[in-house]
Amino acid sequence: AYAKSKAEEYSVEKICEFIVEDINQSVRVERDYDIVILGAVGDVLGNSIETILKLKSTIKKRGYIIIDDAYSGEGSEERYPSKKQWHQVFQQTGVKLIAEKAINDFELVEINRINQAHIVRRANELKILYPEQMNIFEGYIRSQQAECEELESEITGVTWLLQVI
Repeated sequence: AYAKSKAEEYSVEKICEFIVEDINQSVRVERDYDIVILGAVGDVLGNSIETILKLKSTIKKRGYIIIDDAYSGEGSEERYPSKKQWHQVFQQTGVKLIAEKAINDFELVEINRINQAHIVRRANELKILYPEQMNIFEGYIRSQQAECEELESEITGVTWLLQVI
């Protein structure tokens, strides 16, 4: 509903279609798109190579993939690939890196602050409605705060524009 209202707000509702389904099912059947966007969802499609190959199968040759994700520092033992490792994945999977934009540290801190405030507010509302589930909501708040701290200190958020070659 939110996506539809935003499409209407920007007068693009006639060219947009929004579908809610499991992305693992979608990549098996969807084909011939000009562009596909994957926004910071972790390894839901598999490792980085599997993810690129699955996304690549959904778009036309010379089509585009936009990925919003992150990389860790070189030599780090983080769960995120390094920038160099990502670039190797792009090469191995037959996509060309067209553009790369890392998030500005100050911008990231502000985004995290705003998002975390929304998460805490909503979790507190849910704790009132479902007091027996309080531990789940408090755990979620802690996990999101840990993710914010990781983003601000250990990994770099980045958006890549890739082209299938």
